[in-house]
Amino acid sequence: MTSTSEQPLMVARAADAAAEPNPYLLGVYAPVGTEIDAEDLQVIGEIPKDLNGVYLRNGPNPRFAPEGRYHWFDGDGMIHAVHLENGKARYRNRWVRTKAFEAESEAGKGLWTGVMENPAGNPFGNTHGLGLKDNANTDVVFHRGRILATWYLCGSPYAVDPLSLETLGAEDFLGTLVGDMMAHPKVDEATGELFWFDYGPRPPYLRYGVISADGQVVKTTEIELPGPRLPHDMAITEHHAVLMDLPLVQDVHAAKQGRHKLHFDRSMPSRFGVLPRYGDGSQIKWFEASPCYIYHVVNAWEQGDEVVLDVCRVQKPAPRADAHTPLAKMLSYLRLDAQLHRYRFNLRTGACHEAPLDDDNTEFPTVDSRGVGARNRYSYAVHISPESTLKFDGLVRYDNLAGSKTEYRFGPGRWGSEAPFAPRDGASVDSADGYLVTFVQDEREGRSELDIFDAADLAAGPVARVLLPQRVPLGFHATWVRADQLENLRS
Repeated sequence: MTSTSEQPLMVARAADAAAEPNPYLLGVYAPVGTEIDAEDLQVIGEIPKDLNGVYLRNGPNPRFAPEGRYHWFDGDGMIHAVHLENGKARYRNRWVRTKAFEAESEAGKGLWTGVMENPAGNPFGNTHGLGLKDNANTDVVFHRGRILATWYLCGSPYAVDPLSLETLGAEDFLGTLVGDMMAHPKVDEATGELFWFDYGPRPPYLRYGVISADGQVVKTTEIELPGPRLPHDMAITEHHAVLMDLPLVQDVHAAKQGRHKLHFDRSMPSRFGVLPRYGDGSQIKWFEASPCYIYHVVNAWEQGDEVVLDVCRVQKPAPRADAHTPLAKMLSYLRLDAQLHRYRFNLRTGACHEAPLDDDNTEFPTVDSRGVGARNRYSYAVHISPESTLKFDGLVRYDNLAGSKTEYRFGPGRWGSEAPFAPRDGASVDSADGYLVTFVQDEREGRSELDIFDAADLAAGPVARVLLPQRVPLGFHATWVRADQLENLRS
């Protein structure tokens, strides 16, 4: 095992002197201060020989003590990766070297305040003038041989090598990307295209775009909205894109002052816009549904005259009534309460139908990445624990054909990460012929591991547990990059 840290690394303090301890800086959330490489990791069980690729997960990991009150979204992006090859495993972790990270590294201290503070004194923000720190800590999306590390409030996508985890710089797609990119762009592996949107507190409030397989922006169009919104995700189908106008809105007065403040307006409907993949904003068709918020899309597809959209739906994204302090409000907002939900948009009649598919609290959904935009039988999600902070206490597999679900719980004091589907070498698309991979942190033992599950027999528990050389803090989104994608990268 080797360490690649260049100097002693400062980590965040657990609480501001004048505030109560912040749980998102403690225990299973506490940042790690070293970047390491480790080979030939210890395994309990046996890593399947037909599981070859790399699992990568992003998340907040502040290098320096944050200025002011810390929000979980404020931490610098750090990617943890386990590469599986021929039954062996190796681990590596690296910070994403954003412009803000490099500026703080040069200064030797934190320079930015976060979401819960006034950003007026921050050095710079994103291209929309939102003065918060763009830290690329949210998602990891594989496209054209690179990982794109993204930010939840729309920022610069940072290109990262999927094996070395070297930050290659802010990705501008051969100079064609003007503006920012949201957290969850969609890749169509059949065409090699990337679909994205860009939003902000000032007009144009939403822009939609397409990046071609050769890595250039080939389409951008403005989408008219009545005001600033906070869309987080989108969907694609074979011929369409689906965008959202949801009633979690940005406070206009706060936005004028450069502050980030949200309000859930239940008097507004949820609106879903369907437009041709390469269409203009004028071609969008809007469908209205009951008010809600949606962090994450499961998948979408076309069925006759309809576009079908599966999501994790939050009915009321607002703090509890008893949440009076900024810290209490943050804890309340981050404690997700979402259920699997389906929308049907009839492009011929304009009708919208919606219905719940499950009443369990599940989120961070995944499908076989090769089938994004096509009808899927299987999807996977993490189960949200009832604790006051956001923790994943299990995994769920949904079977759309059978209308059933299979569950697994990690056990007391054990918390997971987003679990992408990793197809068995040579497996057909959307067949459950593969595995789920996820980091699991054991709170009692202070240890982390990579757990591997047979996707077709989730309830049986992990077929292998790869013990990691250091703790992996709880974090955000993950992806699986297959061996064939890595081979294309090498060639």
